[in-house]
Amino acid sequence: MMAFEKCEKIEERFVELERLLADPKVISDQAQYARLAKEYSVISPVVATFRSFKDIDGQIRETETLLHEKHDEEFISLAKAELNDLTDKKQELLDRLNDLTNPKKHEQDRDLIIEIRAGTGGQEASLFAADLYRMYTKYADQKGWKVEAISSNPSETGGFKEVIFSISGKGAEKHLKWESGAHRVQRIPETEASGRIHTSAATVAVLYEPEEVEVKIEPKDLKIDIFRSSGPGGQSVNTTDSAVRITHLPTGLVVVCQDERSQSKNKNKAMRVLRARLMDKIQSERMSKESQDRKLKIGSGDRSEKIRTYNYPDRRVTDHRIGFTTHQLMDVIDGNLDEIAEALMKADSEEGIHDGK
Repeated sequence: MMAFEKCEKIEERFVELERLLADPKVISDQAQYARLAKEYSVISPVVATFRSFKDIDGQIRETETLLHEKHDEEFISLAKAELNDLTDKKQELLDRLNDLTNPKKHEQDRDLIIEIRAGTGGQEASLFAADLYRMYTKYADQKGWKVEAISSNPSETGGFKEVIFSISGKGAEKHLKWESGAHRVQRIPETEASGRIHTSAATVAVLYEPEEVEVKIEPKDLKIDIFRSSGPGGQSVNTTDSAVRITHLPTGLVVVCQDERSQSKNKNKAMRVLRARLMDKIQSERMSKESQDRKLKIGSGDRSEKIRTYNYPDRRVTDHRIGFTTHQLMDVIDGNLDEIAEALMKADSEEGIHDGK
């Protein structure tokens, strides 16, 4: 039983955590203790259920052994009734174990940080990046999710060269986790006099926002620069040195945040993005070492991968990973993403999904 083997490893880790959490050295390191204590609390229900499962399984074996021996009819009748009850309990515990050990059951409400960057296509690409931003924020509004602007780099034509924001709420991850990748738009730009269709692109990165204890960042590993915002002129945001640039020296990751008037708020937002990018880097490196058979079923997660095309002349949206097409393009751009999200979730539960490359 695959779930049984997984639970045995979790139980071994649980015993190890019990030992670590009693270690004075660990107790003295608050960050490490908090991280291990959180892991301990997460797997505790799994271990408790697994131990109950093993106890019930042992009782079933004992009852089956008794039924193979000679006993009076009343005893056999009671033993069979008890066996039925134990079998039902065992199945309930097995179902619970499968739920507890299925990551998807626990990853649907994590807060997200979404980064959208204009790609090929110049100003038209920046306008498309702005369209994607509005699409996601409208979708979040429909779902009742919270949206918080983190950082943006507007273009001269009212689009975005880059925009970063967070989305949190029940089911946000479940519906948006597949949005990472290259999005392509085919349409006639307003500035195109000859009516020629242009193809532009923007990349979307969906990152999980970790807690501080999940990604430990040493102050000595950071280079923090303070400068004056390069935002639109005439606003008080760019009259003081409030913009923050944080460079993570070990990895070379750079985060700039300048939307807030407060230097401390910009720094806090930049640190949130940095933690999310570091977590994403760690997870990506770990996944690259795993077997190809364990890749996500729809899409490899490669952000250079073309995942979706928005074709305005045909009013068509196509998700290339699962071959899904809808002709309700304006509804999609207006934030009605449920049809696509549900198709992706359905595809993820089925076998044989190609990665769209």
